[in-house]
Amino acid sequence: MTAPAATIRRLDAREPEFLATLDALLAFEGGADARIGAAVSDILRAVRTTGDAAVLEYTRRFDHLDVKSMAQLELPKSELKAALDSLTVEQREALRVAADRVRVYHERQRAESWDYVEADGTRLGQIVTPLDRVGLYVPGGRASYPSSVLMNAIPAKVAGVGELIMVVPTPHGEKNPLVLAAAAITGVDRVFTIGGAQAVAALAYGTQTLPQVDKIVGPGNAYVAEAKRRVFGTVGIDMVAGPSEVLIISDGSGHADWVAMDLFAQAEHDELAQSILLCTDAAFIDAVAASIERLLPTMPRRETIAASLANRGALIHVDSLEQACAIANRIAPEHLELSLDDAEPWVGCIRHAGAIFVGHWSVEALGDYCAGPNHVLPTMRSARFSSPLGVYDFQKRTSLVQISEAGAQTLGRVASILARGEGLQAHARSAEMRLHDR
Repeated sequence: MTAPAATIRRLDAREPEFLATLDALLAFEGGADARIGAAVSDILRAVRTTGDAAVLEYTRRFDHLDVKSMAQLELPKSELKAALDSLTVEQREALRVAADRVRVYHERQRAESWDYVEADGTRLGQIVTPLDRVGLYVPGGRASYPSSVLMNAIPAKVAGVGELIMVVPTPHGEKNPLVLAAAAITGVDRVFTIGGAQAVAALAYGTQTLPQVDKIVGPGNAYVAEAKRRVFGTVGIDMVAGPSEVLIISDGSGHADWVAMDLFAQAEHDELAQSILLCTDAAFIDAVAASIERLLPTMPRRETIAASLANRGALIHVDSLEQACAIANRIAPEHLELSLDDAEPWVGCIRHAGAIFVGHWSVEALGDYCAGPNHVLPTMRSARFSSPLGVYDFQKRTSLVQISEAGAQTLGRVASILARGEGLQAHARSAEMRLHDR
């Protein structure tokens, strides 16, 4: 078979039309097409109406499983333990090391309740509590990611979530032992072998067998993403993620093969993934392009990589690292690699990125699996206003208001004035009734 051509656009940030060209390259329509939207709408309606029966029907139709009851789709914990035991020693140890590192990092994120008492005895504060029940969607079949189990389940458990329910499709009965082993290691409470929009619907609305959850997290295909988008409000969701992204800033001090492979690492996810290099050294850009050409034929997923680089990739020559950082902030990438010999001084110049990987040794792939921080990151420029998944996504905050009798005298007058200014007389009178001299 003929190897795909290594085609990737070359841009120059000094060109007058550069920013318009860049914005066009970054543009991505994250919404589902009409066909997907209609299908998801039908599935959500059916599951909300008939519960288990609809989930079973869609599982028979889409996953080709001959099942008669939901009990057949729930995996006992003994099967999760057996999957863990079936792994090689190396696989088992890698999962444990990764899980431990992710757990240690996320334990630092746990928020605590607090309060303070004012001079007149009024107590104000914030009560932090974990969510009661969370649903974790894990892709199945060929796109099975045990790392997603670690990154979603561990912060939920660290937060103290009461019950964590994992759903994972098993088309034609194919189960991924690494995914099940990761569920065992992270302490997932229940696992159901269902997927697609029907699994999202079951978690969001509840069925005769699955209890309704409070939040749904985890990646999925276009149908899963659209279902999550539509059930938001009934339940919480983590995000509606777009294609994976990496932006590499280089001064030419690194190894061209390393940079090329880091671009490949994102491009191999799918044809819509985005891999961009910003570099101050034109000769190094030439070297990276040559590395792409030479290394691409060696990659098992070379067709996907080639399509991704051709569709949405770019090698961009910039005047300076200051300009590179300004462009990076405009892009607000999911992953940002500072591929620089002296990278630390430039970290403070970055305002918008899901995760920053500092220096030549901080390869993004380590962040995907075992560095410790979460690999669920904002995409499609949403790092401008959102954050990585974390323990805080599984905790909620409740305001605590305990007004003393003395405090009610002062605050009551303030509230009365403001309420009458808004034309809300009952608000004003409610506050005034607590005043001693009313």
